[in-house]
Amino acid sequence: MSKTIVYGDYSQEELDAQYNNRARYPEFTGYFDDWAAWSEVTRQTLPGHLDVQYGDLPCETLDIFPASEDNAPVQVMVHGGYWYSLDKHHDSFVAEGLRPNGVTTVVINYGLAPEFGMDEIVRQNRAAVAWLWRNADEFGVDRDRIYTVGQSAGGHLSLMLMATDWPAFGDGLPAGLVKGGASISGIYDLEPIRLCYLNDKVGMDEDVARRNAPLYKTYPVSLPLMVVSGDIESEEYARQARAMEDVWRALRYPYEHLKLPGHNHFTMAHQLKNSDSILIRALLRQMKLKVGQ
Repeated sequence: MSKTIVYGDYSQEELDAQYNNRARYPEFTGYFDDWAAWSEVTRQTLPGHLDVQYGDLPCETLDIFPASEDNAPVQVMVHGGYWYSLDKHHDSFVAEGLRPNGVTTVVINYGLAPEFGMDEIVRQNRAAVAWLWRNADEFGVDRDRIYTVGQSAGGHLSLMLMATDWPAFGDGLPAGLVKGGASISGIYDLEPIRLCYLNDKVGMDEDVARRNAPLYKTYPVSLPLMVVSGDIESEEYARQARAMEDVWRALRYPYEHLKLPGHNHFTMAHQLKNSDSILIRALLRQMKLKVGQ
């Protein structure tokens, strides 16, 4: 009996399995617990401005972990969780890897599905970065050196930040507001998400999925992009990375595909805690900085 194809060569069960990282890596709860514990220590030990409101909604907050010197470049971290789980409190630990290298870390919070749709989730992340640009002086941030990084759904949102028409989004915002971005095991084609079990939470129709897919956005400003992949991931994640690479190379924009052997969908983010890790070094390279600078 032939199988019913839902997307690509996948049946419904096969497509769901490609994106069900919690089933693929059943130890995921331990990773989440580690992130939360590390981040609690970070908030207790590093200087920071916590729960700063960037919008009117209760969920529209961000945390700022400043570098030791003013006028520092900033790395905006966008958390993952397939748009329906986790929050910024899981990612404070990223500042541990960036602060020793003279970089300020900003971790964005945003509303989650199903309460908030994809259009609104993207809007909130854009509003957070616009707020940061407008308020940079107050927090010792160089508004001309704002970069973004995200993991999983956060990688998708990082690309959406890079695709933003900032002058259209807000008065006085520059076209090149974000100077570059990195996506760790990100999602760039939302059509398989719409067609798999995740859409029970995310609730996208075809238009929403297309409108918010980085693969189909225009990128009017040449920005460096780094896609980060592990070798213990599903074929769909590998396909997504290849597809995004094709887009960037066609644009002839600066591109790097950083591959982390021995890492899965979740463990790549662990490198953000280490100030001398391969991933931190790559982020610094994108910002034209050196370790310890």
